[in-house]
Amino acid sequence: MDGTLLRINVRRFTDQAVCEESVRTLLQAAMAAHSEGDERPWHFVVVEDKATRERIADVHRYAHMVPQAPVAILVCGDLTLQKHPGFWVQDCAAATENILLEARSLGLGAVWLGIYPVEGRVQSFRKLLDLPSHVVPFALTPVGYPAEQNGLKKQYDQSRVHFSRW
Repeated sequence: MDGTLLRINVRRFTDQAVCEESVRTLLQAAMAAHSEGDERPWHFVVVEDKATRERIADVHRYAHMVPQAPVAILVCGDLTLQKHPGFWVQDCAAATENILLEARSLGLGAVWLGIYPVEGRVQSFRKLLDLPSHVVPFALTPVGYPAEQNGLKKQYDQSRVHFSRW
């Protein structure tokens, strides 16, 4: 396996802008994710404004790279769109992973920054981005052209694989 379809965390970005078409492609990939009962309980906030990205770095302790990335995509779950309560988390996780994979296929870099279920982060993002109370910020993915070349981590662990039974 050469790793071309696997995600790689990128936390350093060049100052090259990400074009609108690439952002749309990332969002299309996100919305193509599996969703329980096809409920698609997601919304996305595309943060391009540098001042807002700098404020994000102030409210999320692991978001130091966000001001450097030209764009960040916030994946949110809309609780009013749930047909199957609780599955919004899995659906938003699938959407987030699709963004990461598509970013790699476009030659971009990205990293997953968790927000939910840390209540302080949830409230900070709600306030910062004026999210309605029924919308839960799930994860943030800063996206840009990589200023670092991270290799693929070998994480396969045969001891975690069980066939037919435990």
